[in-house]
Amino acid sequence: MHIRDAKAEDVPAILALYNHAVRETTAAWTNREETLNDRLTWFEGRKNQGLPVIVAVNGEDKVVGFASYGPFRAKEGYRFTAEHTVYVDPAEHRKGIGRVLMNRLMEIAEGNGIHLLVGGVDGANSASIGLHQSLGFEVTGRLPQTGTKFGRWLDLVFLTKVLKETDAPEG
Repeated sequence: MHIRDAKAEDVPAILALYNHAVRETTAAWTNREETLNDRLTWFEGRKNQGLPVIVAVNGEDKVVGFASYGPFRAKEGYRFTAEHTVYVDPAEHRKGIGRVLMNRLMEIAEGNGIHLLVGGVDGANSASIGLHQSLGFEVTGRLPQTGTKFGRWLDLVFLTKVLKETDAPEG
């Protein structure tokens, strides 16, 4: 497995992973699958903003996972905080791909001056919560019955990790 920056030609595979999550899981709190154009717009938007999109590829250069981060909130006071996302091909779960993607994403974030990474996870997703905790994230909040999917209420769990202890900037 190899981690690299995503390219435009990876977007169909990224789309397939995302849409699988929409259809089959509570990782994406929507029932609307995206189109290729939707995901290309997302990808180009991330790149234009200088935000990372990375992929895990196997020996045949097939995308088996992706990760990215973006702004947590729009106000300038949040400029050192980012919310991340990571998706792994279900056929490749439990092989360490999510861990490797997250480790690389944390390196990129720290290098880009991000102070805090935030993950928002379905409260019933013990695998994702466990992965985050094993990487040093802490559960810092649970909002009960925040969303709904598949005919049930979903709790939103926030997990956070300070990437590097620093003094807060002026202003």
